[in-house]
Amino acid sequence: MTSPSTALLTDRYELTMLQAALATGHAHRRCVFEAFARHLPGGRRYGVLAGTGRILEALADFRFTPAEIDFLEEQQVVDGPTREFLADYRFRGDIWGYAEGECYFPNSPVLVVESTFAEAVILETLILSILNHDSAVASAASRMTAAAGSRPCVEMGSRRTHEESAVAAARAAYIAGFSATSNLEAGRRHGLPTAGTSAHSFTLLHDDEDDAFASQVRSMGSSTTLLVDTYDITAGVERAVRAAGPGLGAVRLDSGDLISGAAEVRAQLDDLGATGTKIVVTSDLDEYAIAALQAAPVDSYGVGTRVVTGSGAPAAGMVYKLVSRESSQGVLEGVAKVSKDKRSVGGRKYALRRRNSTGVAQEELVGVDTQPEDDGDDRDLMVPLVRGGSVVAATDAHSARDRHTASRAELPTRALRLSAGDPSIPTTFLDA
Repeated sequence: MTSPSTALLTDRYELTMLQAALATGHAHRRCVFEAFARHLPGGRRYGVLAGTGRILEALADFRFTPAEIDFLEEQQVVDGPTREFLADYRFRGDIWGYAEGECYFPNSPVLVVESTFAEAVILETLILSILNHDSAVASAASRMTAAAGSRPCVEMGSRRTHEESAVAAARAAYIAGFSATSNLEAGRRHGLPTAGTSAHSFTLLHDDEDDAFASQVRSMGSSTTLLVDTYDITAGVERAVRAAGPGLGAVRLDSGDLISGAAEVRAQLDDLGATGTKIVVTSDLDEYAIAALQAAPVDSYGVGTRVVTGSGAPAAGMVYKLVSRESSQGVLEGVAKVSKDKRSVGGRKYALRRRNSTGVAQEELVGVDTQPEDDGDDRDLMVPLVRGGSVVAATDAHSARDRHTASRAELPTRALRLSAGDPSIPTTFLDA
């Protein structure tokens, strides 16, 4: 089965720029574009790059088939010569960048696209739409898993966002440490673990809570998770243990004061002999609520709205800028935007994470047209993603999850503070 084209997941002006550049002959100049974020949102200490794998997969389907060409002609978006160019479009350039899952900071060159202007400029919207969404979710999810420590977080926000965004958000949250998702399509498409048992409607369907719990235990076994707050929590816990026995897997709390409620439920479960029964909490959790529950006898968290919407920062603020282009003399030279508050640094970037002798990150070093020198403890951040139009990097969520685990572990401890502050390590440009 042929995948649908991703070529029209773009803004019109990408193609009108292409048309004008083709007419002047500048479209075939060698260029370097760079994706980066000027700032981290809300005083956060680090960001998490996610979506790179999805970009690489979408690149393979970035083709203007007859259906796309016919639409462009019907809507008079571009002229005939431009449509002819697009009909034969293939990205044949190189892409470098941070490995997916890597932590990033302001002005980190997370994606570098080297090709002709014509091939690279029309990728802007696709790249930014994926990076901005997925990195926002992953950045929020990482703060949540850091606050949760060893307690697992389950992503369950599908009903709070667009259906395709839900799949992408589940993938991004998993990269940042979430243990599972409730979204089955994310499980199928990306190989993620899935989790979920029942909602309040299942309890309300039955004549009483005893009947509902007995039905669920018969279907799913005593290791299931029973939702105990549809009516009265104390009575619900008693009925849950009666239905499943002391080997009940878990109970879920979805309302009320979760801190005191969890303590009361833990004491009740222990009194009933269900000492191994776990407590799962849900109900509009974010990183701050999870941190507040650290001292409570909670075993895992279910997070919905706040993770799939970036916990207050639904876009990562990524931009895609031309930083080098071939001059009329055939020499690649840096170019930069100099407008107030939106300045960029010209030149092809190379990035290194400077670490101390114990492996703790100290600084982000960004070289302009030259590779920063490794002093012996440092780590090169730029990896090849595409060579000559062919993808050469892993695109799966599991590899990205491993990279994030290692990347976050090398940050200084101040990076995990939830209070607003400066980025946990500075970014320094060399030869800028």
